[in-house]
Amino acid sequence: MTCPICNKRKARRLCPARADSICTICCGEQREVTIDCPSDCAHLRASREYDSSRLVVDLETLPFKEAKFGRDFAKSKEPLLAAIEYAISGFAAEHRALVDTDVLAALRGLAETYQTQTSGIIYEKPIDHALQRDLYLALKTAIADFRRKFEQHAGVASLRDSEVRDSLIFLTQLSAVYQNGRPKGRAYLDMIRAQFPKEEFQKAASSIVLP
Repeated sequence: MTCPICNKRKARRLCPARADSICTICCGEQREVTIDCPSDCAHLRASREYDSSRLVVDLETLPFKEAKFGRDFAKSKEPLLAAIEYAISGFAAEHRALVDTDVLAALRGLAETYQTQTSGIIYEKPIDHALQRDLYLALKTAIADFRRKFEQHAGVASLRDSEVRDSLIFLTQLSAVYQNGRPKGRAYLDMIRAQFPKEEFQKAASSIVLP
């Protein structure tokens, strides 16, 4: 059987996205480019493990490269980070077309909004891409809900805009590191979704409990 993509090489590898066999070269070249690979594809997982083993972070190319975070940052902001990642995961469950570049754009846009806000300027840069804009608004709502619950929690001080800004910048940098740049790539999305049971995406975001 000839590979239906290149029409040259022998089809040796079953592609679950196409429900057909393709050649190994097309699998490697078209994975998350023209092929919308499911997250449980064994070949996709193997390629991500390989990419992770060779990952080199260039700090100069990171968004908000001037922002540096210590090792304890994620732990200290865990509830807020979890709320944002939960909102992203829930949105992705409802919008199958969402990919890592969309998440990066939405996180970056919202981080920039909070960055200007903390400097005393109220300004939101519009996002033209509809799906990215919808995620931006969903995250904005999730943060507002988290803030309301946070501030109602007995003995907990109010949540500062600077804390939200830093959390968004941290996640923006994280998504920039883990996304592979492929048009249909979801490496970062799959990483954060793995933190939550699949059935959680059928529940309301209110299931996140403050410590």
